[in-house]
Amino acid sequence: MDLKNKVAVVTGGASGIGAAIALEMALCGARVAIIDCRSKVDADGILSRIEEVGGIAVFIKADVADFKEANAAMQSVVEFFTRIDILVNNAGINRDGVIWKMSEEQWDEVINVNLKGYFNFIRAVAPLFREQQSGKIVNITSINGLRGKFGQANYAAAKAGIIGLTKTVAKELGKYNVNVNAIAPGLIETEMMKNADEIVRTAALDEIVLKRLGQPEDIANLAAFLCSDLARHITGEVIKVDGGQYI
Repeated sequence: MDLKNKVAVVTGGASGIGAAIALEMALCGARVAIIDCRSKVDADGILSRIEEVGGIAVFIKADVADFKEANAAMQSVVEFFTRIDILVNNAGINRDGVIWKMSEEQWDEVINVNLKGYFNFIRAVAPLFREQQSGKIVNITSINGLRGKFGQANYAAAKAGIIGLTKTVAKELGKYNVNVNAIAPGLIETEMMKNADEIVRTAALDEIVLKRLGQPEDIANLAAFLCSDLARHITGEVIKVDGGQYI
């Protein structure tokens, strides 16, 4: 995929799926802004990898759940790169618990990061995309936003909300030549998953038709495609990348 001369913003890009997306964007020729709530030290690994492949990337520390910080972060990107062409909303957290034990804090924290955080960055970039009459937005949701998941009422609700947000923004920005799509991963083998209990891995593999866990690169490849001209007539879609985990 050719993303030369494009500027891509990736939230939650310091590690995991976000880091894989940031790297793939760089490999396709885009300059990348990595937004994360962690320190730059946590992003040094992916920044070094992007530099090694000849890419250009900057790190901006921001809490995606904070409306003002999101706007300031996007302004910083424009000041550094002069433009933004791509937004990948990926930042997310888990605060699991069955509904009768879930605290208000657990609920609010997940909704604020996983759903409001997406709104914050879309709201920040929408005027720019309207003005330049172009743009690509990719929102990372989850198959659990489509089917629900025991012990994840907050997470599943936020991910389902992202789907509604994606479809609505696709309708609102379509006339400005902006494509808005969502990717719904199944279980992906990030560092967190590698340390998970074997029971969790086995249960997931039992659901997956291809009998293997997904890799962050599987999500990154689709994100790059959706942000390229090859996907110019695709918008408002939710594409599962789950090895058949949810059919």
